[in-house]
Amino acid sequence: MITDARAVPGRRVLFTRYSDLDKPDAAKPGTITGLVPTQGSSVKIRLDGQRSTLHVPPDYQGLTYLDEIGNVPALPMGRFTPTVDELEGEWEGVPICSIGEDGDVIALTNDHKQAVHAISVYRRDMAGCLYNPDFDAVAAAAVRAFWAVFEWQPEDSEMPWIVRWPADGEDHAVRIHYLPA
Repeated sequence: MITDARAVPGRRVLFTRYSDLDKPDAAKPGTITGLVPTQGSSVKIRLDGQRSTLHVPPDYQGLTYLDEIGNVPALPMGRFTPTVDELEGEWEGVPICSIGEDGDVIALTNDHKQAVHAISVYRRDMAGCLYNPDFDAVAAAAVRAFWAVFEWQPEDSEMPWIVRWPADGEDHAVRIHYLPA
């Protein structure tokens, strides 16, 4: 059971990760979006500019309750243009991630040659080896370009976003290169 009376949805907070507790100015602002008494008495916190929710004990030392209480901000929904933060990372300067259970890969770039090279490096890194002929190079013909749209999903969805293609001419469409597994 949550016993801190300050732990209410809509309260503004500052959150500091455990590894940053000794760093000045490491606290990030956010809002309590809900209470979860069944998960070890947690408060749900969404940091400003983020979509993911943190579950934090209400007495966590890196949680500072502020005086401001307002409405819980709506979770951003709809189409968006992804950044490297929404994907797995950047390889050879190209944002990349795997999608689906089979390990399909998408790369956000207009440049086919750059996509092929970045996906090759990504797959080699994900294989965890310096040299593996199966992951050494991706056949350029296997990588196909599409216009795609990315859409945020509700907070409790299995994935934070989905991607759909082809999306030629649609609002917020971005160029991707796709490699099926």
